[in-house]
Amino acid sequence: MRKKIFIPLILIALVLLAWTCFSPPTSHHFSENASKDKLLMELITYFMQRGHFSPKIINDELSEDLHATFLEMLDGQKRYFLKKDIVQFECYKYALDDEFRSLNTDFFDFAFARYLERRSEAKLFYAELLEKPFDYSKKEEIDLDYKKQDYPVNVRQRSEKWRKQLKLSTLNIVHTKLKEEEKRAEKDKSYKPKSFDELEVDAREITRVNLENYFSLMEDVREEDWFGTYLNAFVSQFDPHSVYFAPVDKDRFDASMSGKYEGIGARLTKRNQAIKIVEIISGGPLWRDQSIDVGDQIMMVRQEEGDPVDVQSMRLDDAIELIKGTAGTTVFLTIKKVDGTVEEIPIKRDTVVMEESYLKSTLIEKAGRTYGLIHLPKFYVDFKDYKERNAAKDMQQEIIRLKNQGVQGLVVDLRNNGGGSLQTVVDMAGFFIDEGPVVQVKSTSDDSKVLKDRDGKTLWEGPLVIMVNELSASASEILAAAMQDYERAVVLGSKQTFGKGTVQNVLELNRFVSKSTYGDLGALKYTTEKFYRITGKSTQLEGVKSDVIAPDRYTYVDIGEKDEENPLIWDQIASTAFSKWNGYRNYQDVIQKSTTRIEKNELFQLIDKNAKWVKAQQDKNVFSLNYKQFSSEIEEGESVADQFDVLDEYSNSLSFSSLPYELAKMKSDTILAEKRKRWKKALNKDMYLEEAVHILTDLELNFIPSKPLALQQN
Repeated sequence: MRKKIFIPLILIALVLLAWTCFSPPTSHHFSENASKDKLLMELITYFMQRGHFSPKIINDELSEDLHATFLEMLDGQKRYFLKKDIVQFECYKYALDDEFRSLNTDFFDFAFARYLERRSEAKLFYAELLEKPFDYSKKEEIDLDYKKQDYPVNVRQRSEKWRKQLKLSTLNIVHTKLKEEEKRAEKDKSYKPKSFDELEVDAREITRVNLENYFSLMEDVREEDWFGTYLNAFVSQFDPHSVYFAPVDKDRFDASMSGKYEGIGARLTKRNQAIKIVEIISGGPLWRDQSIDVGDQIMMVRQEEGDPVDVQSMRLDDAIELIKGTAGTTVFLTIKKVDGTVEEIPIKRDTVVMEESYLKSTLIEKAGRTYGLIHLPKFYVDFKDYKERNAAKDMQQEIIRLKNQGVQGLVVDLRNNGGGSLQTVVDMAGFFIDEGPVVQVKSTSDDSKVLKDRDGKTLWEGPLVIMVNELSASASEILAAAMQDYERAVVLGSKQTFGKGTVQNVLELNRFVSKSTYGDLGALKYTTEKFYRITGKSTQLEGVKSDVIAPDRYTYVDIGEKDEENPLIWDQIASTAFSKWNGYRNYQDVIQKSTTRIEKNELFQLIDKNAKWVKAQQDKNVFSLNYKQFSSEIEEGESVADQFDVLDEYSNSLSFSSLPYELAKMKSDTILAEKRKRWKKALNKDMYLEEAVHILTDLELNFIPSKPLALQQN
């Protein structure tokens, strides 16, 4: 009997599933931007197939990956969609290649509409879950490894998932607040600490407000923004560094690369329907005007002509578009001050320079000798005009200034430098060699071309150390690799750098279509070339292996190109002709001496132990939701972490001082003075920098360097 009943049930289930897949819910792209969206699909598909270094066939395999990527972008924590939603989405799993070819957006429309529906449902029930205390004595746990989890089968399972996540958030806050109460009571014996129950109420309220702010921000994300996300899900199938920039994202990219933009010089945030000033940028219009403070709220924005526009209920990006503008023009801001007063304040826009994007330097004193440190956060450039301020020009000027101070060695710090302009790194490498190749670049259709330094002169002839870590990428790797291959510098740092051996070009999509017809289409940054060391080896995936390896907190963490989705492969081309520098008497001996010094250093051994512990903590996905066990696990982790406190107490034997030109600036710029003070305080705790100075001290030249150059003004 069981077989006779069981088989029909299976058949019915299969029929129902088939009906679901072959009759997907009807969806239509009703967006007012429908024609623009289809045009973007057409342009991006064309250029990714015709211009990408390693184009992919748009087929069922790509469709399957795109399908999974976009759903993860929409709901990576699997807290909105139900299993039945995913079953319906499965109908499109192998259809997205056809949709991109036919400029069809059915899958996006359907998935996005369902996402909005499920998100609205979550807004209704999360507050109810936070109305009363959780049961903190219950023996239960939460698993945060979302990739291994399935979607909730029904509303009850989804609610249970949210309950656990909200409970974990509340537990974290309660635990932190209890520790704060204990510390306060220790300092003030008359203070009566709040009870667990009192703090629990506060913690749930904080959790509720945090979620309220999150949903408020999500409401600001429009359909066209999500469609941009969908396009990026497609673009990311080709490699991790190809990106579609919506217009506002392109503006941010340009500003980040050039280190400047035109506006009022403030960073804004939106919370509880209020747009507030969270930072005033040193040297910008607001900083000079001094009439607006951090914490002030922008209520209305008026241009030189026209009426004020209320920005309180506006998306933050839209408000920023109204506030920024051409240098020299005036914007009128209706400001609600922290004290509650309201006034309209005129601000004259200007070019705002983000100094933290630019290189900085300091003199290092040790045992009667002077060295120079140049910290380069990125290889910045103004893509519209290379003659404007860029990393290479600034590096040249700073080297000259340091030479005028008689430095006997130079450290270039490229840690956490994600790269930037290829031209600036080629120019920069030329400062350290007379002439010769710097990097090889290869596109899909062309043979490799060699980018060379041809000026026949060296700006810095002295000892050189390049500092890197796992987050040194792209242009940083080109400079480090070239200096290593020439044996011009000792590369000190992580086992290997990031491993990004590709070059991207930025294509303005409005070049091909009338902007007046479709509006601003944004831009496509896509991988067009790979670069190779002058030895012919790629840095792709492998990065640059340091001459002297020093453990750091990222040593065992999955970070780098090899851990990205869809990275291009490692390969090798022919070496190009070059001659090693041969300016050191003891290059290899110094590397071995430094390696031995690090291996014997107890603090570096402790850093390695700390790195392994950090890796273990990051790999932990399961957490107890029983308060006693939760608290016990945290305290156990804190006791393990205490052994690493000695690293924070470390102070090196170096002293630091700013160059004369910067000292003059700091007399009138107190913010710059404070920034440099904090930077030098951090440098005093940098044992990697101390080892770099040891290396500079040990390196011996087999020639007499030329005299310092006269200071050249910009």
